[in-house]
Amino acid sequence: MTSIDVHELTKEYGTTRAVDRLSFRVQPGRVTGFLGPNGAGKSTAMRLVLGLDRPTGGSATIGGK
Repeated sequence: MTSIDVHELTKEYGTTRAVDRLSFRVQPGRVTGFLGPNGAGKSTAMRLVLGLDRPTGGSATIGGK
């Protein structure tokens, strides 16, 4: 089964840090929420995890890829 591993994920836009060293792991078969206030970087983080944007630092893998 596939897991999601995020390690020290960071995204900067100029001098603005939208995602700051985010780390988490989602185990296969688990229902997981991703909560935060408006502007907290949730959408940016998900775009990084899905490979739709490039991180400034860190890594995100799905199933080891």
